[in-house]
Amino acid sequence: MAAVMILWTRLMERARREERGASVVEYALLVSLIAVVCLAAVTVLGLNVFQLFDRSGSSIVSAG
Repeated sequence: MAAVMILWTRLMERARREERGASVVEYALLVSLIAVVCLAAVTVLGLNVFQLFDRSGSSIVSAG
């Protein structure tokens, strides 16, 4: 997450210096959106994998 913040800061600094700041801001928003989607996907998949292992462990313990 720190890398995203560093990238965001650098892009904002570049946007202030260049006339093409609008495109830099668009890229920064795109990077931010991708980061949010990745975090959401990891969270959802992580919870699903945790539940899968929990059910597997419970079935092994109850069978033994």
